[in-house]
Amino acid sequence: MVTTKIRTIDQANPTIYAYITPNDASNKGWVKIGETYRDAKTRIKEHTQTAGTRTELLWSHDARFDGGEYFSDSDFHWYLTQCGIERRRFQDSGRPSEWFYFGEGKEMDSQELFEKFVFKDYSPIQSPAQGTQYLLREEQADAVGRTLAYLESGTEPAEFLWNAKPRFGKTLCTYDFIRRGKFRSVLIVTNRPAIANSWYDDFVKFIKWQEPYMLFISETDALKNSGALSRKKYSEMVTDSKHLERSDLKQIAFVSLQDLKGAIVFGGAVEKLEWVAATKWDLLVVDEAHEGVDTSKTDWAFSRIMREFTLHMSGTPFKAIASSKFRKEQIYNWSYADEQEKKSNWDYEKGSNPYEPLPQLNMFTYRLSAMIEEKLLEGQTIGDTNYDFAFDLNEFFSVEEGKTTFKHEKDVKRWLERLTKNEKYPFSTPALRKELKHTFWLLDRVASAKALAKLLSDDAVFMHYKIIIAAGDGRDLTEESEDFVSNERSYDKVRKAIAENEYTITISVGQLTTGVTIPEWTAVMMLSNIASPALYMQAAFRAQNPYHYEKNGKYYRKENAYIFDFAPDRTLVMFDDFANKLIGDGNVKSEERPKNIKRLLNFFPVIGEDENGVMVPLDATQVLTIPRAILATEVVKRGFMSNLLFANISGIFSLPKEIVDGILSGLPVEKQGRKDKPASSVDLTGIDVDEDGNVVVSPEQVKNKQNELFGDKVYDTTPVSDAIEDSFAAVPASSHVPRNVTAKIIDVAMGLAKPIIVDTIKTGFELTKAQAEKIEKGLKSTITEKVTQVENENYRKQFELKEKVKEEIKVVEDSLSEDELDSAIQRIEAKQQAEFDRLQAEFTKNLNETIKETIEEQKTVQVEEQARIKAEKNKDSKEEEIRGHLRGFARTIPSFLMAYGERGTKLANFEDYTPDEVFLEVTGITEEQFRFLRDGGSYIDEKTGEEKYFAGGLFNEIVFDEAIQEFLNIRDRLADYFDESHEEDVFNYIPPQETNQIYTPKQAVKMMVQKLEDEDPHIFEDPDKTFIDLFMKSGLYITELVKRLFNNEVTKEKIPDDDERLKHILEKQLYGLAPSDIIYHIAINYIFSFDPEQKISRKHFKSIDTRPAVKEGKLDELLAATFDDLK
Repeated sequence: MVTTKIRTIDQANPTIYAYITPNDASNKGWVKIGETYRDAKTRIKEHTQTAGTRTELLWSHDARFDGGEYFSDSDFHWYLTQCGIERRRFQDSGRPSEWFYFGEGKEMDSQELFEKFVFKDYSPIQSPAQGTQYLLREEQADAVGRTLAYLESGTEPAEFLWNAKPRFGKTLCTYDFIRRGKFRSVLIVTNRPAIANSWYDDFVKFIKWQEPYMLFISETDALKNSGALSRKKYSEMVTDSKHLERSDLKQIAFVSLQDLKGAIVFGGAVEKLEWVAATKWDLLVVDEAHEGVDTSKTDWAFSRIMREFTLHMSGTPFKAIASSKFRKEQIYNWSYADEQEKKSNWDYEKGSNPYEPLPQLNMFTYRLSAMIEEKLLEGQTIGDTNYDFAFDLNEFFSVEEGKTTFKHEKDVKRWLERLTKNEKYPFSTPALRKELKHTFWLLDRVASAKALAKLLSDDAVFMHYKIIIAAGDGRDLTEESEDFVSNERSYDKVRKAIAENEYTITISVGQLTTGVTIPEWTAVMMLSNIASPALYMQAAFRAQNPYHYEKNGKYYRKENAYIFDFAPDRTLVMFDDFANKLIGDGNVKSEERPKNIKRLLNFFPVIGEDENGVMVPLDATQVLTIPRAILATEVVKRGFMSNLLFANISGIFSLPKEIVDGILSGLPVEKQGRKDKPASSVDLTGIDVDEDGNVVVSPEQVKNKQNELFGDKVYDTTPVSDAIEDSFAAVPASSHVPRNVTAKIIDVAMGLAKPIIVDTIKTGFELTKAQAEKIEKGLKSTITEKVTQVENENYRKQFELKEKVKEEIKVVEDSLSEDELDSAIQRIEAKQQAEFDRLQAEFTKNLNETIKETIEEQKTVQVEEQARIKAEKNKDSKEEEIRGHLRGFARTIPSFLMAYGERGTKLANFEDYTPDEVFLEVTGITEEQFRFLRDGGSYIDEKTGEEKYFAGGLFNEIVFDEAIQEFLNIRDRLADYFDESHEEDVFNYIPPQETNQIYTPKQAVKMMVQKLEDEDPHIFEDPDKTFIDLFMKSGLYITELVKRLFNNEVTKEKIPDDDERLKHILEKQLYGLAPSDIIYHIAINYIFSFDPEQKISRKHFKSIDTRPAVKEGKLDELLAATFDDLK
C-alpha cells in the first residue's frame, strides 16, 4: 500500500525459528530452520500454504549471540553443516534448502546446537573449513550462466555487460565466472580504487581457500598492508624453481583506471604497469563501466590491453545502451524492480528472504514554483536568454562569480523556510526530522554547496545539524565525481560526523554519488538539474543501503529510503528513462512504456502534488503526462507568454530577410509574462546555421579574422629549441624523459604560446580575464597532450629497441662460445646505443616541430572557437528577439480560446476555429503566415531564385496542446460566476490585446455595481428596469448585474422560478455592445457559460463599436437602430 507518509525506520525482531511437519512422512526427522523479523508463527503460516500441511513450532529465539551481536540464519546453517548435520537440497536445482536432518525423535537437538552457537561454543565442529562456501542467488547464477553460454558460443564481439543495480553482488559473481570459465590470467580494472578492499576481502573469504594456486596481485595503495601480492612478489614466485612445475598457477590482477591511464604505455606520463601491456589476458573485467569510461583516453588505454574476453559491470550504463554498444544477447539486466519483485514475491519454501533487508525507494517530487510563487511571475534572465524561473534548479541555486552568496538569496531562504515549516515538505516537523537524521544533498556547483552550507548553519532548524561539505577543488558534478582522492577524504569526514552527531547533512557536488556506502543515509535531496539518468539514479541509490541499529535493547531496521526532488518536469522524465531504457536493449515500444513504469511504481512509488497541491501517489499515466501538464500550467499562468511554448527557433535563420520581416514585423515584442513594446523588424544578417540549427562559422570568416589578428608575424621559436636541447643534455639517450623535464619544456612552450595566442585572442575578441584564463588552461592542456604523444611514441620505439636487443643477446648467448660472447654483446650494445642516439635526435626534432605546429594550429582553433562563441551569443540574442515576437502572437491565444475555443482545438487546427479577418486583426499576421511558422513551406530565395523549403515547427506541439486543454479546464472551472468561493476569474489568465481591452478587475466591477445600489437602493427590485454596457470588454460588468438582479429578494418574489427569472433578466433587462468580434464572443461565452444549449436569447448583445457614434453624438440613434425595444 503506497503511503504519502515519510517513515524510514521500523522496529524489528530478528528471530531464528525451527518447526516440523508431523503429518508428512517424508519429513520425519527433518527440521526446518529459518529467520524472520516478525512473529515466527505468522511467518510459518506463510511458508505452509499447501492444504493439509500441519506444522509444529519447536522453538524460536532472538538471532543474537550472548554478547549481543546479531547474526543471520545462514550463519547458523553454516554452523550446523560444520557439525555434520545433513542439509536437504532441492531436487530441481540442487541448491541447499533450510531443512536439516536430526533424526526421528531427536528434532529438539536443533535447539541444543542453537544454544551452543549463541554462546560461540564450536566444540561440536570436528574440522572447520578455512573459508566460507558461497552460494549464488538464482539471478547471480543466471548472470554467470548466460555469460558463459555467450563466451562458449564464440560470438563476436567478445564482450558482455552485467547491467545490475548496486548490491547485486557483482564481485562474487565475477569470481564464480572466473572459476567456471577456467580463466588463468584475469585483469580487473575499476574506476574506484577504494573498492579494492571489497574485491580482495571476497577473494580471501570465498575463493583463496578453494583455489590455492589462484593469486591476487595489486599495487593499489589500499591493499599495501593486505595479503595481496605485489607484481614483484608474483614474478619471484613464477620464476622460483619450486613453482616452475605448477602449470595451474593463475593470476587475478587488480588495477585502478587512474593508474592505468597514468602509465606511459597507456597514454600517461609515469613509467609503470608495463607488465599489464605485455601480458595477454584471458579476461578483462571493467568494474563500474558507466563511470568515466566513455572517453577517448580510456578507450585508447583499453585498446592497449590484449585480452580474449571482456566483462563490463555497471549499475546504470545509459551511455552504452544509447550508443548501441551492446546487443540484447550481450546484456544481463538486474534492476531495482527485479530486486523488489523478488523481495515481494519470495517463495519461503526456498528459505529466508535474502532481499528482506533491502529498503524500498520512494520519490517525493515537489514543484519549486509553488514554494517561491511570487518570484516566478517575473520570469528570469540568464545571460542573453530568458528562462522560466521554475525550471532551472542550477540557476536557482547559482552563486554570483566571486561572491559567496546565492544570486537569489531571498528565494533560497524562502525555500528553506517552506522546507522546515510547511507540513507537506520534509524537515517540517520534529517527527519528520527524526526520520531523516542523516541525508545527502546534491548540488551542481561547489560554490553553491558552500553558500547553502552557510544558510543551513544560520537556519533555526538546520543549525542543529552537522553540515559536511563533500567537495574538492572541482567546479561541477563531473569534475567532483572524478576527484577520487577527495572522495576518500569526504567519505572519512562523513563517517566521523555521523559517529559524533545525531543529525547530519552531507552536501555534495558529485562526490560520494557512486561506489560508496553510507548505511545511515535515509534520503537524497536532488537540488541539481542532473542531465544524466545514470548519475541521477546512482545518487538516488545512495540512500537504499540496508541499515539496522540497536537502541535500548531493541532492534531497528531501515524499511524505506527517500528521494526528494524539486523539478518534477525533469524528474518524471528521468523516472520514465529508468523504467524503460534499462529494459533489454533499451528499444522499448511506446505502448510498452506505461506497463514498465507501472511495474516500477509497485516498488518505487512516486508521490507528487495534485492540482490542489496535495501530495498523492502517482500512477503510470500521471508519470508520463505530468511533465507536460506542469509546463502547460506554467504557460497558462503567464498568459501563454512563455518560452516553453516554442521550439526549433534556429530554423528561422535560413529564411530570407523579406519573409522574416513580413511575418515577425506584424507581431509585437513581448517579454515573458508581460507586454513590452510594439512590433519591430528583426535583423538576422550575419548568422549562418546548419540543418540542425547549429551556428556555422565559414572558413573565410576565420581566415580573415586570423589575418587581422596575427598577420604575417614571424615568431622566434629559438627559446623552445634551446630549452629542449638543454633539457636533454643531462638525459641518457636510452632513458625516458623525466616528468620534471617534460614540465620544463611545456612551461617554455607556454611562455612562447601565451603572448602569441592568449593575449592576442583576448584583445581581438575583447575577452574578460576569466575567459582568457580558460583559453590559457586549454592551450596548456593541448600542448601537454601533444608533447606527451611525441614522448609516448619515442618511448614505444625505445621499448621495441630494448626488446629487440634482448632477443639478439639471447640468440648469441645460445649460439656463441664464451670467448666470442663478450665481443658480440659489445657490438650489439654499441649498435643499440647508436640507435638510441638516432632516436633521441629524431625525438628532439619531432618535439620542436610539434610545439611549433601546435602553436600555429591553435591560432586557427582559437579564432574559430571565439568566432563561434561570438556567433552563438549573437544567435542566442536574435533567437530571444524572435521569441519575443512569437510571444507577441502567443499572448493572443487565451483570447482566441475564450472566444472560439473548443475541446478539439489544438495547434494543428488552431486557425480553423478563428475567423480569418479576426485572426489578422488580433495577431497582426495572416492565417497563412501562421501556418508557415507552424508547418513550414516552400519559398523562393530572392538571391538565387531557387525554391527552398522551410521546416517550420517553431511551436512545441505537445506543450501547446496541453496548454490549450489546461486553459479550457480553467475556463470551465471558473464558468459559474454565481459561485462566490472563486478567488479569481478566467480573465486573470487572458492578457488584454489592446489598451481598450484592459479588463476591469472584478473587485472594481463590484464597486461600480454597488455604487448604483448606493445611489438607488431599489434599483435592482424593478423587473422592468434596464441596464446596458456600452463597451463590453469581458462581460464581468454584465455578470455582476445578473447576480444582483437574480439574487434580489423582491425580484425573487415577483419571479420565483430561477430559470424564468434568469431568462427574464438576460432577455428583458440587460444589453451589451462589444467593440470587436473577438471581444463579443469572449463576453457572450462568459455571460452565457451556464447555457451551452442557448435556451436564452443573445439578441440583446451585439458586436458593435460605439466609439464613433459617441464621438459624433449619435449614440441614441445607434441604440435605437440596434435594439427594437429601445426605440
